[in-house]
Amino acid sequence: MSEKIIEWKAIVEGLLYAVGDEGLSVKQLTKVLEVDEAIVLQIIDDLKSEYESKERGIQIVEVARAYQLVTKKEHAIYLKRLAQNPTNSSLSQVALETLAIIAYKQPITRIETEEVRGVKCERPIQTLVAKGLIKEVGRAEGAGRAILYGTTKEFLEYFGLKTIEELPPLPENISEEFVQEEADLFFESFK
Repeated sequence: MSEKIIEWKAIVEGLLYAVGDEGLSVKQLTKVLEVDEAIVLQIIDDLKSEYESKERGIQIVEVARAYQLVTKKEHAIYLKRLAQNPTNSSLSQVALETLAIIAYKQPITRIETEEVRGVKCERPIQTLVAKGLIKEVGRAEGAGRAILYGTTKEFLEYFGLKTIEELPPLPENISEEFVQEEADLFFESFK
């Protein structure tokens, strides 16, 4: 196998990991790698074969004409255990910031959360949902009907709150930056 194919396989693996649930189409991969469709299909087939081993915990699947990197179905019980135990690991700074925004501004969409943070929040939101700290609480009005997120009972338990009203109050007429700093101070004490 040529060195270039080996390099492309690593690149495709990284790209599929980075895009998550969205996946990538053959067309997108050919454009990014600047190679023919036949080479992309060979790379995908090679990776699929490598992931078939019992020594690997991931696989490539095709969903709606896009390839995704996913965990193997036979490992679902372990993933479920991990997701059901939100206190088994601490939250990253990014997850804490995202959680603070959602806690103070709920119900809020992912896009609105990203506008406050100034960066993408898809992964931290997925993490927070998996840990049971936030959940879908409705749909926004308008085009696309974006998911609205809010905190859960587990959020209250995790932070030792009886109600959401126990969050430290924020002063009136303040900047988004100040809101984030205050929320960070509150959540920092739980790291």
